[in-house]
Amino acid sequence: MVDRLAILLDRFAVTASVFHAGALCGINSLQGEDELGQLHLVRRGPLQVSHGQQTLQIDAPSLLLYPRPMPHRFHTDPQHGADMACANLSFEGGRLNPISAALPDFLCMPLADLHGGGTALELLFEEAFEQRCGRTAMVNRLFEVVMIQVLRQLMEGGEMRGGLFAGLGHPRLRLALVAMHEAPAQAWTLETLADVAGMSRSVFAASFRQAMGTTPGHYLQGWRVGLAQQALRKGRPLKIIADEVGYGSEAALSRAFKAHTGQSPRQWRGQALAA
Repeated sequence: MVDRLAILLDRFAVTASVFHAGALCGINSLQGEDELGQLHLVRRGPLQVSHGQQTLQIDAPSLLLYPRPMPHRFHTDPQHGADMACANLSFEGGRLNPISAALPDFLCMPLADLHGGGTALELLFEEAFEQRCGRTAMVNRLFEVVMIQVLRQLMEGGEMRGGLFAGLGHPRLRLALVAMHEAPAQAWTLETLADVAGMSRSVFAASFRQAMGTTPGHYLQGWRVGLAQQALRKGRPLKIIADEVGYGSEAALSRAFKAHTGQSPRQWRGQALAA
């Protein structure tokens, strides 16, 4: 069986860059940078974290995930502080990354609840709090491992009530989603996707909309346009992109692209490169 999470990460990578490891004392504010998310691992508290109108008290070792930029503030004891390791997360494609877009604005999880995370977390903290050769590269990779474990848990644990991870957690819908992700250029129809999922056409359409909040056709268009945007950023020719993502011509891709984004591919590329 094709790995449903690996396909996403192969197409839209998530990379980490550690920016703090050690005690955090007093009041510390983070504004959120560009299109970066942040992942904070609390080894020892207590602390309070505030964003918007919400303030949470963190007493147990915990994971705090902000997949998109969001200003937040830590309140810790000014003398004893809290031991933390923090990393910026770069989601390829920024706000267009389907993984980032499918995650909640904020996620708080006790480290003890992260299934299979004990070994990676133990090594991450050991490396983060020591000054060893290759420390930064090691900690960055371990943050990425932890992020994959979080995504796996959200996908397999049934905790997401709607959206991409709810669909990937469904025993039948995930088969159709993986098929679209793996072969976007194939001429998928409602009937062929329903066959892949082992469902009737009507049940598949209703179940897909209920889980994903959109139709199979609209989701497929969004996936193809997302891949096209990724290729446009790299300067690839529009004709080749059109073939790769399932449109027979530049004109067909341009129509789908404009329907989904409100811009032509060339307009979008001009803005993306100028940003």
